Amino acid sequence: MAQILAPSSQWQMRIARNSAPASPMTAKMWSSLVLKQNKKGTAKSSAKFRVFAVKSENGTINRMEDLLNLDLTPYTDSFIAEYIWIGGSGIDLRSKSRTISKPIEHPSELPKWNYDGSSTGQAPGEDSEVILYPQAIFKDPFRGGNNILVMCDTYTPQGEPIPTNKRHRAAEIFSNKKVVDEVPWFGIEQEYTLLQTNVKWPLGWPVGGYPGPQGPYYCAAGADKSFGRDISDAHYKACLYAGVNVSGTNGEVMPGQWEYQVGPSVGIDAGDHIWISRYILERITEQAGVVLSLDPKPIEGDWNGAGCHTNYSTKTMREEGGYEAIKKAILNLSLRHKEHISAYGEGNERRLTGKHETASIDTFSWGVANRGCSIRVGRETEKQGKGYLEDRRPASNMDPYVVTGLLAETTILYEPSLEAEALAAQKLSLNV
Repeated sequence: MAQILAPSSQWQMRIARNSAPASPMTAKMWSSLVLKQNKKGTAKSSAKFRVFAVKSENGTINRMEDLLNLDLTPYTDSFIAEYIWIGGSGIDLRSKSRTISKPIEHPSELPKWNYDGSSTGQAPGEDSEVILYPQAIFKDPFRGGNNILVMCDTYTPQGEPIPTNKRHRAAEIFSNKKVVDEVPWFGIEQEYTLLQTNVKWPLGWPVGGYPGPQGPYYCAAGADKSFGRDISDAHYKACLYAGVNVSGTNGEVMPGQWEYQVGPSVGIDAGDHIWISRYILERITEQAGVVLSLDPKPIEGDWNGAGCHTNYSTKTMREEGGYEAIKKAILNLSLRHKEHISAYGEGNERRLTGKHETASIDTFSWGVANRGCSIRVGRETEKQGKGYLEDRRPASNMDPYVVTGLLAETTILYEPSLEAEALAAQKLSLNV
């Protein structure tokens, strides 16, 4: 994971009425996503992007360019809000747009909305209405200007969170005074795989065949080693534009696989930022004609899976003598290993085999600088006697609200018996 020193001071995105207009970031599709700065003399910003014409099969030019690039700010105070929510599978993202007629500065100023939950697997047809509650605001890198992305969670008309609304429970945990006082930081490493559209086979791989063995692809450069860099770079810039606390990106061990890091983020912000970053990535791969996969083991055999390693610390861990708090947290995590594994992503048993830089799904372990453990502690943390731990168990398709909430609950709120603590400490060789 790229080094992260401190969380962004911009924990809650605020939209200013008179913010400078910007054109949307979009793409020209030939063989891959190509971004190009607008160099016309009329441009007011060096960071503006344009929608380029797309050449169709019959050689005609798509003339929607001017409409897609319309800047509305000189003509109206109204702007477009894209309401985004998690669908019935718990991993799919849905969204729809509405016009907002006046400037807003906080999600609570946005109206609630509704959608047909029977079409997303979240409600029966005879009582299909699900209500969207706006929770976090980000700038829209696709439409630009004053337009926004809105992360929402989902409720019944009576105000009860529906079963797929994992944000509600996480928000309860992060509002607990004990948790608030510990200021939990999260740095999340989101891995993903890019697939060819029609064959659902990794980008850059021969259809039905395999590239050379793993080794030359991790953080590599070159047309025979790096596949999808334009998508990764476009996503990186779009996230920074949107206000996502993205801190880095890199090519992964398996060709066609990438990673980006978000954080440190405080509390519930970690989940909001990961979900919005996933939405932005879905939109960019849509433009690029590539399929995004968060499958934890997209290719069977001697190939790395895809995880979502979660780096975590509390205020006590970051202070002098914090190593003792880290060891106590590891002890607590060992006692709730099964609860965490059951909530860490579907299909994770195909990834956590004890091979390819993973620990066995059945056994809890920890170690210093050991990427084959459930929990890794860095050399620098051990040396300084304070810092953070890395939970390497979460799968790439994990729900960040669930994972971050569980980590805070287990390490701050959970109080095991003294007998259980003693047995766990002896088993893990932890002197707590």
